[in-house]
Amino acid sequence: MIFPAIDLQDGRSVRLYKGDFAQETVINPNPVDQAKQYEAAKVGALHLVDLDGAKAGKPINVDIVKAVRAAFTGILEIGGGIRDKEAVDLYLGMGVDRVILGSVALKNPELTKQVIAEYGAEHIVIGVDGKNGKVAAEGWLDQSDVPMTDLIGAMVEGGAKYFIVTDVDRDGTMQGANEELLGNLQKEFPTARIVAYDYVRGNRRVQSAEIIEMTVMLLN
Repeated sequence: MIFPAIDLQDGRSVRLYKGDFAQETVINPNPVDQAKQYEAAKVGALHLVDLDGAKAGKPINVDIVKAVRAAFTGILEIGGGIRDKEAVDLYLGMGVDRVILGSVALKNPELTKQVIAEYGAEHIVIGVDGKNGKVAAEGWLDQSDVPMTDLIGAMVEGGAKYFIVTDVDRDGTMQGANEELLGNLQKEFPTARIVAYDYVRGNRRVQSAEIIEMTVMLLN
């Protein structure tokens, strides 16, 4: 299954290069129109990232997310800036199907486990971003020494099922996903669903994803 992705920065749909907020390509100046196009194409699911929220540590593009929810009837998930239970409640309360917890999963695992227990693994997804197998947080601006495997293992024990994994060094480069990393993670955690966050162009990379049994690839 392929999830189209809309990354929100300054009210627009953009693509960053290697997670650099200053190196952006504008995909669509009106992300709500973009969502309507996906709705018209009968796309079943859509992935949103609030890049401004990731930097600020709180939801920023809430009005755009509300408008996208009104325009798009499929499964909708959102990540970026969701650092407390209030933000989780906000998005799930407005009808978003899944929220993605990244920095808070690293820095406040007990809260993360709490919302997984309350809302269930189908609604709480763990975002695992980083470089060289180590987790990055705070909109990729804070590189930690915590291995991705440690975070995923702790969250699996806490009840999480879905993990969206981004190799920041490949993000936006059009090189494709880090298949070795993703394949190894899926093998190490067979009960988890490892999702590749990658900018896909063409069938080759989609077929590659199927070969290493990645569940979903995201494209912009």
